[in-house]
This record gives sequence, C-alpha cells and structure tokens, in this order.
Amino acid sequence: MPNIQNPVLIIGGSGVVGAQTAAAIRRLHPGLPVTIAGRDLVKAQAVAEKLGVEALAADLSKPDLGLPESGRFSAIIVFVKDDWSNALRFAQRQGIPHLSVSSGAFEIGIEAAGFIHQPQAAPVVLASQWLAGAALFPALEYAKAFRSINRIHVGVLLDEHDMGGQAALADYERITQSGSATLTLKAGRFAWIAGEEAEARYRSVDGVELPATAYGPLDVLSLATATDAKDIRFDLAFDVSASRRAGGPFSTESVITIEGVLYSGERGARTYEVVHPQGQAPLTALGVALATERALGLAGGEALKPGLYFPDSIIEPAYYLARMKEFGAVFTERNANG
Repeated sequence: MPNIQNPVLIIGGSGVVGAQTAAAIRRLHPGLPVTIAGRDLVKAQAVAEKLGVEALAADLSKPDLGLPESGRFSAIIVFVKDDWSNALRFAQRQGIPHLSVSSGAFEIGIEAAGFIHQPQAAPVVLASQWLAGAALFPALEYAKAFRSINRIHVGVLLDEHDMGGQAALADYERITQSGSATLTLKAGRFAWIAGEEAEARYRSVDGVELPATAYGPLDVLSLATATDAKDIRFDLAFDVSASRRAGGPFSTESVITIEGVLYSGERGARTYEVVHPQGQAPLTALGVALATERALGLAGGEALKPGLYFPDSIIEPAYYLARMKEFGAVFTERNANG
C-alpha cells in the first residue's frame, strides 16, 4: 500500500457532506492526510479543528484556486459546482486524481472535454451518481442474479429535512430546473423525458405512495453500460421519509426493482430497499471516500493511471456494499409486487 505524504484536498470540505467525507477518509485510512478548503477560511478552520485536519482558503474562480504556490496534494475532491473547471485543470497540472460529485447527466461534457484535451494528465473520476453510488452499486450487485435484464427502476427518497448545505441545494435546483428533460432508457434507446412523462409515484419503505419525478444523475449511464437493460429509469421523491413519518429522525431510502431472466431460466422481478437511518450525508461521504481510496491505490488495486472513470468501473460492487453496511446502511429484499 502506498505511503502518501501529500493531503487529499476537499474543496467544500466545511459543508455537511464534505466534513463527513473527511471523517470517512480518516476512518478508512487514519494515516492519510486531509485538507479541507472553502471560500470562508474561518468556517473551514472551525470544521478542520474538530476533525483534526488542516484548512485552507480556496476560490474556484481563480486558476490557482487561490492556494499557496507551494501547495501539493494527492487528490482533489470538489463538492461544489466548479463553473470555471479550474479545479480539474489544477489537478491535471499536478497530475493527481480529480473527483467531482455535482454534475447532472447533461453537464458532464465539460469535464469530458477537459479530459479529452489532456488525456495523459490525470485520472478524472465522475462521481455524480446518486449519493456517489449509494443506489448504483446495490443495483449492480443485485443485477448479478440475472442472465438478462429487461428493466431497472431506481426510486429514491430525499427527506425534506435532509437537503444538507447550500451546495447540495444549489445542485438539486440546478439539475432539476436547468435541464429541460431527464435522461432515461426506453426500449433500448436513450430518451430525454419531461412534463407529464417525467411524473411518477414512489412507494416508500412503509408502503406509503408519494409523488416523484424523473431525475438525472449519472446512474442511468452507468447502469445502461454495465447491464444492457432495455429500460432504465431513476425517480426522486423529495418528501417525508418513512422514519420521520413514524415520529423519528429523517432517513434516506432507495428502492431498486430489477426485472428479467434469472440464471435459473425463470422470468422474475426482485425489489430491494436500502435505508440509512442518518440520511444522505453518511452515504455520500462514504461513496466519495471509496472512490478516493481507489484512485490513490489504497484499496482495490494500484493507483489509477490517467483516464476518465465512473466509480463503478473501478470499484467492485460487493466491496462497496460491505462498506455501506459497515457505515450503517440497512438492506432488505421485498416482494416486487407488494
């Protein structure tokens, strides 16, 4: 295992999920140095002191990110939307992994273009799947039971009290309002849907049905490439979670249904529930931490060579699920019809 001296730089690290990601990285790899950075140095320092890590001021609008000229890092994680793409270029100049978690499916052309023009500069990991993979990796693991897959449906619930910080809210509003339509896969063809076609119903883990709408994280692209499913759709309900409806704190939910031909030769459908009783932040933090450790060669293989990656192309689903359980996620299989 490599001995890494330069810190992982987390831009937006003083936010809710950024701070939990720093904590998750330290939990997984106590010897790996971490630096959190943000526009508000006082806030970053307050969070860093609690975590026992370093803090810096950073400004994404500046080509050098406003960082000290002597600063050297092992990887860069960006938790806020980088409208200038300066963090990617900074990572490429240093030849270190760049991980982003804020892009919708309609936005990744910016990062792809940055990689295409400098393909040998650095590993670029597009980790903007839902909660950095918390629904994707279970779906990929459960898909292994099928010889062929006709349909994958992922429904997720984000509790109204669980949006997180301002950066998460900005991502949600941008992805739901800026894109004119949402990516799905229908009868083997990619399709962008909007209006009434995007409306849906989400069945919560307690059986209550809630309004939902089609959503556009990168999960559809990853699932389509990995499974050859004919129909894939991802729906989001922004409502009250089952745990809060029962009088407890909010949780986050994912409900995954897969239909196809099992290896037994029978046609079947299976539905799985994934719940974290502390909401979305712990799972997002874990997903980013797992992508970071993989990029640096701290787990799962050697450090990534320059390339353009999705997390599911570099992390084994079984390993991801084991870590999810270790970090508090609860998995349940239910009858797909009831």
